[in-house]
Amino acid sequence: MTSVRADRDDELDGERLEPSAAEARPRLEGAEGHPHVVLLTGLSGGGKTAAAKLFEDLNYTVVDNLPGELLAGLAELVSSDPTRFAKVAVVLDVRAGDAESAYRSMRGALEGRGIRPQLFFLEASDEVLIRRFSETRHRHPLSEGRGIASAITMERRVLDPIRAEADVVVDTSDLSLRELRERIFARLGDLDPDRMAIQIITFGYKFGVPLEADLVFDTRFIRNPYYVPTLRDLSGLAEPVRDYVLHQPGADEFLRHVEDFLAFSIPAFEAEGKSRLTIAVGCTGGRHRSIVFGEELARWLRAHGDEPVEVFHRELERG
Repeated sequence: MTSVRADRDDELDGERLEPSAAEARPRLEGAEGHPHVVLLTGLSGGGKTAAAKLFEDLNYTVVDNLPGELLAGLAELVSSDPTRFAKVAVVLDVRAGDAESAYRSMRGALEGRGIRPQLFFLEASDEVLIRRFSETRHRHPLSEGRGIASAITMERRVLDPIRAEADVVVDTSDLSLRELRERIFARLGDLDPDRMAIQIITFGYKFGVPLEADLVFDTRFIRNPYYVPTLRDLSGLAEPVRDYVLHQPGADEFLRHVEDFLAFSIPAFEAEGKSRLTIAVGCTGGRHRSIVFGEELARWLRAHGDEPVEVFHRELERG
């Protein structure tokens, strides 16, 4: 199988990660009694196999690599027996041939029967994808007649229209299986078409900008708490670090400018039908300044809007 992080294969093999009842149960029911259907797609090597196993652990019926011609029949089967098929996850990718046509066929067939599917898109950086294919010795489905790097570029181009419509985009480049589970479970069942879900990701520039980011804000103009001995080993979640960052010149003005921009842009994004907005806030290492500002922006968004807001501090897991 294609692991989410190849360097953790031995650690993750055989691990079954069950959510708590409180974490999972409220999010697994389809709207108005309809089945909850997940369309799971993304780049080859992006972690779809690992994600599919997580859905199996949640008692989803998982269908993988079904020919595009059979997708309409699957939609009819699901809608005709909503008790048996209350939870279904369908893996769709370039193996279907014309991936976009297969996706639109499946989505159209489901929505024509009153079922609004939830689309998850998994991806990773080119460097990570190449490493995963090298370590697992798996063949990229588009690699015939071209190198792996060219195949990845082509696949990104082919899947870009699907990615643009995704409810959830997850960059698995640096995620363990447990972290992937948490990201998926946090968004599972979040299907309110009238509300755009907002995710804030804090990150360190030295580890790369998150691929799923729609907006990126750079906080490296603030003095770095890392160089203060008493603050170095703390994170931006600690009160001393928060006070140090927010009391520096320019911090309040920066927040006001970002808040004003979000107050303008979020209604515009929603008017365009965007279902998700990922805001990335970065600093050098991703453990101090970005976390402080990310938490402040999340607090402001929750106070001034009704969109669901989640925060993910990417670099805290690095130790």
